[in-house]
Amino acid sequence: MEELLYEARDGIGFVTLNRPQARNALTFPMYERLRALAAEVAEDRAVRVLVITGAGEKAFAAGTDISQFTEFRTAEDALAYEERIDHVLSALEACPKPTIAAIAGACTGGGAGIAAVCDIRLAAANARIGFPIAKTLGNCLSMANYARLAALIGPARVIELVYTARLIEAEEARAIGLVSEVLPDHAALQARAAELARTIASHAPLTLRATKEAMRRLRLAARQVQGDDLVTMCFTSNDFREGVESFLARRPANWTGT
Repeated sequence: MEELLYEARDGIGFVTLNRPQARNALTFPMYERLRALAAEVAEDRAVRVLVITGAGEKAFAAGTDISQFTEFRTAEDALAYEERIDHVLSALEACPKPTIAAIAGACTGGGAGIAAVCDIRLAAANARIGFPIAKTLGNCLSMANYARLAALIGPARVIELVYTARLIEAEEARAIGLVSEVLPDHAALQARAAELARTIASHAPLTLRATKEAMRRLRLAARQVQGDDLVTMCFTSNDFREGVESFLARRPANWTGT
């Protein structure tokens, strides 16, 4: 089974994260394929809008597959991981075509990162969005991702969201501007995403491109602060190893702050 599906119809590209048995948790090959697709769509004149969604109703994407972290030991492992993820997110940001995330169910960690860099986010009523890393793995986000989220929902909400490790439900996500619309179910979500994509695809491409690029440049100004030391502190810690082991063993983590 292909883990990431892509098809183009009537000027719209549809990406489906396709691991429903694992709540569409992202493997490294899925990340790389998504990055490559962003570059391909950027050059494809026939595609005017890109829609990203997850297979099934239970998840958009439940973060990075935790099994990808079992061999992490060094600062180089941590920084290489964050660089890999940032290349994917930056490719989506830099893609000149408008992007829409259609979110149903769990949208966490890396999945929430992908949704956050899309231009528009739509949610089904069962959507749950967040970064519960303080409860699960004990790692942290990259400085670029903290900056992206702060630009999207504000620093205070980023702090509260990470500190509490809670997931934002669909209506709250709409209230704080994280998503634009809430649809009653998965079918309505997919229909609305396609409808919105068609509307956007009918508009002046250069206006859309200029607006997207202007927003990207504004966000870049907030991403020049160094944060590698924070990433390596968390990813090379005993707590991170404990987080990975406890997550895979389905038991509570025993945090020590070391």
